[in-house]
Amino acid sequence: MKITFIYDNTVYQKDLKADWGFSCLVEVENTPRILFDTGTRGSILLGNMEKLSIDPVSIDEVFISHAHYDHMGGLSDFLEMNSQVKVYIPDSCPAPSTAKEVIRIGQSRQIHENVFSTGELRGIEQSLAVKTDRGIAVIAGCSHPGVRTILKAAAQFGKVYALVGGLHGFHEFEFLSDLEIVCACHCTRHIAKIKSLYPEKYISGGAGKVIVC
Repeated sequence: MKITFIYDNTVYQKDLKADWGFSCLVEVENTPRILFDTGTRGSILLGNMEKLSIDPVSIDEVFISHAHYDHMGGLSDFLEMNSQVKVYIPDSCPAPSTAKEVIRIGQSRQIHENVFSTGELRGIEQSLAVKTDRGIAVIAGCSHPGVRTILKAAAQFGKVYALVGGLHGFHEFEFLSDLEIVCACHCTRHIAKIKSLYPEKYISGGAGKVIVC
C-alpha cells in the first residue's frame, strides 16, 4: 500500500502548498485508487495534485472522513474535474450533489477485498482501514471519536500496526505502543511529544510525503 500526502498543514515537497486541512491518495494493489478527504480549498488540492502528477481523472473513489470544511472543502472543485467517482461519506455528512454515486456509511463495512470503513464512530467520523501483509493500516481524518475508539473499531479487521492522519488533542500515548508506524499530521497538537516517545516508529507527514506500508 502507498499513501501520498496531497494536502497537509506542512509540506514535505517544497514546491507544494501547505494549508490547514488534509487529503491523501491511498493506493492498494488490485483496488480502485482512493482519495481520502479533499482538504479545505479545491485550488490547493488540485494544484498540489498537478505537481505530484496525480490526474484527478485517475481517481476512482473518494472517501470523506467527516463533514468539516478542512476535510471536504475541496470536494466540489474536485468533482468538477471528475464527477464519475464513487463517494463514501459518513451518515452525518451532507451528500455532494454532483457525484455520480454516493454511498452513506453508518456501520463498519468492507469496501473492497482488503479495504474497510470503521463505520461512523460517535456520530461524526469514519476512518479507513487497509489490510496489508503486516496487518491493518488506519488512515484517520481528525480522530474526533478518539484514537482509542478508532483503533478498537479497526481491530475487528485484524491487528493494527500503522496509524496515519490527524489525531487532534490525543494524549493517551500508551495506545501507540503496540503500533509499528505512527504518522501524526494535520491537526495533531502533540506531534513533538509523540515523536519524542516513539522516535523509532514515528514518520513525519507533509504534502508530498509518500509512505509505503
